[in-house]
Amino acid sequence: MAKKVFLLILLFVVAAGMVCAQDKKDALAFYRQGKYQEAVDVCLEELKEMPNRMDSYAVLCWSLLKLKKYQETHDYAQKALNISRYDPRMIEIAGEALFYLGRWQEALKYFEEYTAINPTGGRAEDVYYFMGELFIQLGKYNNADIALSTALYHSPNVASWWARLGYTREKAGDYSWSLDAYNKALKLNPNQLDASRGKSRVEKLSDGG
Repeated sequence: MAKKVFLLILLFVVAAGMVCAQDKKDALAFYRQGKYQEAVDVCLEELKEMPNRMDSYAVLCWSLLKLKKYQETHDYAQKALNISRYDPRMIEIAGEALFYLGRWQEALKYFEEYTAINPTGGRAEDVYYFMGELFIQLGKYNNADIALSTALYHSPNVASWWARLGYTREKAGDYSWSLDAYNKALKLNPNQLDASRGKSRVEKLSDGG
């Protein structure tokens, strides 16, 4: 009799646990479904219970970036970095938030830090792309060429990145390689407007027009 009672209690506990697990909202699942505000709400609740939970900070900040709430992203990223200074996810997020806030020098420092500690991480190609854009804004075209070329090494099928590489080389006066990059962009996407316009400019410059 006691054994049966024990088994019934055990079954009840297991069943209750399964119900709780089903009821628990998954912030990452919301994020992957494109339900970014729902993901934010879940993460904030999680952080009330576990203030140092880095996974919650990561999903929170990814979701805020998608919502284009860049200042909030930056603020939460700083809180997370105060807990775990070298979490590569938060370093990349901090850089990205600063990029969109127009704080280029600060953004660049975070991106350079990311490449130093996590050069082949899951966001490496995006980080190198952002660095390329920052170097363009700063007029450092050789550095931009290296960064964008590295981004394309990781993700060679992004037409818009090839177009930006073409523009970088065009600004540096390297017309032959600029044309090569523009052509690669147009091969991937014949309707890539920046590449089409850039190619026309470079061909005129190459002809002395």
